[in-house]
Amino acid sequence: MLLLACSLQVQARTVTAKIARVTTAVATLEGVEVRLDWPADADSGELLLRAARVDAPDVGYRFRALAWRCPLMRDGQGGWRCDGELRAHGGKPLRLSLALASGSTDATLSQGAASVALHRNAATPDDTAIDLAQVPVAWVQALSSQAWSDGRLTAGTVDGAIAVRTPAQRPMQVEGDFKLAGIALETPDGAIAGEQLGGRFHVDYRKPGNAAMLSLDGALRGGQFLYDTTYVVLPGHDVPVGLDAMQRGGQGWALSSIRWDDGDALAARGTASFGPDATLRDLDIELHSRDMPSLAARYLSGWLGIAGLSELDASGALDARVRMADGALASVDARVHDVTLEAAGKGLSFTGLDGDLRVSDGDAPVDSTLRWRSGSLQGIAFGPATLPWRSAGGVLRSRAPVVVPVLGGQLRFDGLVIQPPAGGEGLQVGFGLALQGLELGELSQALGGPAFGGTLDGNIPAARYAGDRLDFDGGLSMQVFDGSIDVTALSMERPFGVAPTLSADFALRDLDLLAITEVFDVGSISGRLDGRIDDLRLVDWTPVAFDAELHTVRRHGVRQRISQRAVQDISSVGDASFVGSLQGRLIGLFDDFGYARIGISCRLANQVCAMDGLHSSGDGFTIVEGSGIPRLDVVGFNRNVDWPTLVERITAVGSGDVTPVFE
Repeated sequence: MLLLACSLQVQARTVTAKIARVTTAVATLEGVEVRLDWPADADSGELLLRAARVDAPDVGYRFRALAWRCPLMRDGQGGWRCDGELRAHGGKPLRLSLALASGSTDATLSQGAASVALHRNAATPDDTAIDLAQVPVAWVQALSSQAWSDGRLTAGTVDGAIAVRTPAQRPMQVEGDFKLAGIALETPDGAIAGEQLGGRFHVDYRKPGNAAMLSLDGALRGGQFLYDTTYVVLPGHDVPVGLDAMQRGGQGWALSSIRWDDGDALAARGTASFGPDATLRDLDIELHSRDMPSLAARYLSGWLGIAGLSELDASGALDARVRMADGALASVDARVHDVTLEAAGKGLSFTGLDGDLRVSDGDAPVDSTLRWRSGSLQGIAFGPATLPWRSAGGVLRSRAPVVVPVLGGQLRFDGLVIQPPAGGEGLQVGFGLALQGLELGELSQALGGPAFGGTLDGNIPAARYAGDRLDFDGGLSMQVFDGSIDVTALSMERPFGVAPTLSADFALRDLDLLAITEVFDVGSISGRLDGRIDDLRLVDWTPVAFDAELHTVRRHGVRQRISQRAVQDISSVGDASFVGSLQGRLIGLFDDFGYARIGISCRLANQVCAMDGLHSSGDGFTIVEGSGIPRLDVVGFNRNVDWPTLVERITAVGSGDVTPVFE
């Protein structure tokens, strides 16, 4: 101990000492004042110790306005004991018990059931033994900040035995065993967080010069933690873990060894390095899993949630090696073994997923092949496919077109290119798409609709996925109902996330109305139909906006007749009524009627459908313009219809729940 600028005053039964600085191997005290009151012939006295500043930079502790008052007494063996309240500026009072023997020093700091006991032996002056019992993590925050400056310990307790060695010519060392319970932690930006973490560990921390070295071995048990988008839910059994790490000059930590062993769920070995802000910079890790359900539930839920696949069920096995360099993905070498994936909430499944997938940022290309036996999407089954890959420069490209049998036809993906996230940019995908001979009847039935004839063909020269948005060039053409429906301006937002949104324009040309009404069971209407649905927007596959208009087109040789039931169905859907040139009671005598034109439109916005027809007639709008005898017109009067109500009416019409009523 080094004493500087020491002054000593002795009064009757009182001794006062003022010391400018006290330096020890662990801490430096400044502005120290010691006062001892010991009445004559008394067997004890009162000790008051004050320090303006106490700094222990190697272990991260700093105190201001420290004050300790206690009764001082002899221990009967040439030593001293003192036990009293310790206060520091801004902190709750603690109790400090100190025993100074001829060959040792013992101190215990306590608060309730929590205590830190310190022991020093004169024979080994460089060693300090510390015992921790139910210590709140707030007490060790300063020490943990030496290894992780941004980490904040917010809950939990620590028990253990630690040895602190401070030899004069060698690095400081902290070594020992400890147990954690109910630990909660976080960073200011929330990118790293944990709750209810527990475990037991052996730690060896050294600080040579401006560097720091850490070796940690033990096991985690229970709790959960988040690192960026990786969310881990630990099991109720021990998960052995270990690491060896070094930090130099205030830079980030470099982990020369990482060990993780969660049985068949996940075994990992590798290395990593982090920036000063704890961001992952470099990684080289090998992963093995023989229990895919546990892997998904414990380690992949964060990533799956971002992809909208939080309910994914999986089976099979996985082996992978992943490398990152300078914060960007450098390579992936993965092998899947007979994997089955089922995302019930998204209606997506794959069976027999097998093969390898290799991604490289090098100049020399590497090849891999992935395949599946079968799959389905929203109840639409598709057949086996093979994906031949080639990778260089961090980009994954298909070596040949990928053909997927589906709906009696096929999808062909040309020029498939996948750019993994890098340089602050997210995942990007590009491809061309050709649809050949897809049966629309099978598609309709798979989606719960009626069966009808027709095929879906189309060619999309280029499609691009970036920024959670999928855009298509070109369009699709459906040959259906003896006419065609063309789809253009097709795009999707969040196609794999929450509330996917689809936008498109539809053009209907020369559809056979008789075939349509027979399939959808809405009475009978003969004629040809044209129309458009512009600015269609579906959110989670539910319409929220569009501008639609449908109308008949006279064709030479094509009869234009409408049945009684079709009139009633149109009236019920369009909130309309009909008028004729004969008395209403006589209209029921006719099975069908001639018409000159049919037209209806709806502009949907804010859950309201603004309706119109062929033309206005007084307060209403004409939907069906009659022709011949009896002449019958259908006129709508409510121009603003609640969309959910309109959907209910259309559903009732399709199920045949509308009963004709004539007035």
